[in-house]
Amino acid sequence: MLRLANLTLLILFPIAWFAPLLRAGLLPLFGLSEISVISGLQSLWESDVALALLVTFLAGFAPYLKTIGLALIHFGLLRRKVLPVLHILGKLAMADVFLIALYIVIVKGVGLATVETAWGLYLFTGCILVSNLISYLTEKRARSTKRHG
Repeated sequence: MLRLANLTLLILFPIAWFAPLLRAGLLPLFGLSEISVISGLQSLWESDVALALLVTFLAGFAPYLKTIGLALIHFGLLRRKVLPVLHILGKLAMADVFLIALYIVIVKGVGLATVETAWGLYLFTGCILVSNLISYLTEKRARSTKRHG
């Protein structure tokens, strides 16, 4: 079951990257533009390369590498000793969700812009949380196998 759930994340993460995270616009009078992880990264690359590199790692590479690493463990192609590293990657991916939430709170607090969360934010957050749950259950299974085996 863990294998299937984890492999599903390999499909859901790319969908979440292109899905609208939020809709934002200047003042309530103007239309709202949808912002996804990918469109946000495109804007960042034009304005702040260092932040773009950080967010690219947190939003894309960290969760996807973790998911691939867990899949390799599930299929016996990677040693379970790597689980602590994968756990750290999961925490880094959660930092990205925190940054997005923080940006939403800051923009809403300024009052000059309208910001609405969109379904992609929930999908992306859900993917990260499910990935962390799969990681936890994989570690738990590894510990019980070690004790009994």
